[in-house]
Amino acid sequence: MPLNVVTFGPASGRPVFALHGVTGHAQRWKVLAAALPDLRWHAVDLRGHGHSPWPPPWSIEQHVADALAVLDSLGLDRTAVVGHSFGGAIALHLARTAPERVERLVLLDPALGLDPQDMLESAENTRADESFPDRAAARAAKVEAWGPGVPDELVDAELDAHLHEDGGRWRYRFCRSAVVTAWSEMARPAVVPPPGIPTLIVPAKHADYVSPDWLADCRAAAGDALTVVEVDSGHMVHLERTAEVAAAVGPFLAA
Repeated sequence: MPLNVVTFGPASGRPVFALHGVTGHAQRWKVLAAALPDLRWHAVDLRGHGHSPWPPPWSIEQHVADALAVLDSLGLDRTAVVGHSFGGAIALHLARTAPERVERLVLLDPALGLDPQDMLESAENTRADESFPDRAAARAAKVEAWGPGVPDELVDAELDAHLHEDGGRWRYRFCRSAVVTAWSEMARPAVVPPPGIPTLIVPAKHADYVSPDWLADCRAAAGDALTVVEVDSGHMVHLERTAEVAAAVGPFLAA
């Protein structure tokens, strides 16, 4: 089943393949793409999210297979891959599954190897239906979830792209079953980047997704191929600190 793909930037730009986090969608990359306008961004709605098909399976392996199918359809034999949160986990598994397809790897506060008990709580919290009586209520919930660091205009852009009316209630456009599965996938043991692929990891200082032990394992595995740039933000790093993230990602991709 083909995924929904959104493209930003000039056709002549260096290609970048972008994977969003759980409950997200392709349009979340628009702000970072605008900050790096010389790149050609191909962003997808993951299976179970946005305008892509929702049927299962929703495993990391299926997301990787979907990503490879999109790369094939775009004619991208080898490209830079950027992933945020759960998208970072998928990007990392993509690089390990098909290293010949990944030129460079950027992981923005990736979510993998997370505490199983925490993931159980997140999954249980996701099972219940979440809908809102109006846009204002949906916006307030998003601000609470993302924290005060994300600019108001990006919160409004999220609602414009991802909120829809369904039976008199307002919901964000994702499959709750797919998200429950994603929390389980994030509890799997963490893996490290494959050797030989230059990798940039951007941990969020005020989130707890990236552990020091995992970073140490990545350094041991990747050596000089690894770059780590911590950003003073919450988990939504590229929305809170777009300029700082762009300042790290742009030169890394251009190297």
